[in-house]
Amino acid sequence: MSDARNDGGATPEREAASAAGAEAGGELRETGNASRDSGTSRDSGTGRDSGTGRDPGTGRDPDTTGGDVAAATAAAPGPRRPWWHWRQLTRGRVRPAVAAALAGALLGGTGVAWQAEAGPFARERACWGAFDEDDVADLFHGKRDIEAAEIPVSRDRIASEGPSGTCTLKSPRGARVTARVHQLDVRFGGAGDQWADAYLSARMTPLGGGLLGMVSDTRAWLAVPEGCVGRQDEREGPLVVDLERGWTVYDEEVDTDERARLARAVVTLVNDYMTDQGCERTLADPSARLAAPARFTAEKRDAVCGVKGLRLRAGRPDTYRSPLVTAGDAPVRTCDRDVLFDHPSLRLMTVEDPRLAVLYKNLSYDGGHQRITAVGDTKRYTRGTGFLRDDMALYQARCQTGDVTFLIRADDGERAADIRALMPRYVAAEADRVGCGPLRLRLPG
Repeated sequence: MSDARNDGGATPEREAASAAGAEAGGELRETGNASRDSGTSRDSGTGRDSGTGRDPGTGRDPDTTGGDVAAATAAAPGPRRPWWHWRQLTRGRVRPAVAAALAGALLGGTGVAWQAEAGPFARERACWGAFDEDDVADLFHGKRDIEAAEIPVSRDRIASEGPSGTCTLKSPRGARVTARVHQLDVRFGGAGDQWADAYLSARMTPLGGGLLGMVSDTRAWLAVPEGCVGRQDEREGPLVVDLERGWTVYDEEVDTDERARLARAVVTLVNDYMTDQGCERTLADPSARLAAPARFTAEKRDAVCGVKGLRLRAGRPDTYRSPLVTAGDAPVRTCDRDVLFDHPSLRLMTVEDPRLAVLYKNLSYDGGHQRITAVGDTKRYTRGTGFLRDDMALYQARCQTGDVTFLIRADDGERAADIRALMPRYVAAEADRVGCGPLRLRLPG
């Protein structure tokens, strides 16, 4: 079949289209063209045709606003737009709804176009620009068909809760990784204790190297260094970046390869955040220096959670399974038993780093009516504050290195006797270990 485009010849269709175009825009093309103005003269002061008074550059009458151009354009029907043209789709009452849908589709497209290497965002990076394709592929075992969606990092100017943002990476095979930037909530009744359940669990290993952060095969978190964002107010929680990739199965040993992937990823996110803040420091990959993960170990009856001299009340049958205790030089020491959905049936925890102990400061004042005191307290000076409940005992001590939190918590109120028996000896032993002793508690009657 022949094609007029191949030989450059004129066709009836082409001539008709040219005529229609000439009729709609002829007046505009004629004005300002000196070769077609040979029969007119122009005023040297204004440049307008002396016979018509029109401006040669626009072809408009100076006393009119639309002129012949507008009339000619309005008279011409113009080519019919296809059904998918945005003006066709946004006619009448559906215009606002369709426009919103189109805007949402465009924004959604910017979130995932980077992984398809297509469109104007082919070089886009994921998670606030921190991850390139190789970084994402590392998290998903080499797979690159990963979708990304994010909420930009911004600051809540009303509540003053610090910067926050969320990024989700999702595989079509069901795997998902969620990253967050947020300031840890220290308010009583806030999310601080819920965050601690998962991110301060015994499965977590310290990142080391002077970093305030921990990692397992399903979780990772890292506080943004104070040298970049400024020293943390003693009443506020640290600004952290954390990662999670689904439920944790506590009966299984920690997968060290998965743990290394999350460690690299969380450091990459923090480095990118610091760069955005104008900080020159770059944190090194910590995966090679991570300590061995925690393992379930048998314990002696007089050394509950590995704490010498700590035992359950006499005559009580031991219904708890072997515990998991934090390994390495961590900012917390956690002993978890019988964990279900990140919530242990019994937890003994010492929060040594004051930047994390602040999560429990308000709770130490308002958590219960039965107050815990310490030997040596006076009306003018106390070693700390705390309380005793059927499901929980907490004491926050003022130590030379800052506040340290000691906590024993059960998942129900049926272990009140165990908590009462464990708390004084646990705090005494742990206070000696962290350099905050001697510390002897007095429990309420």
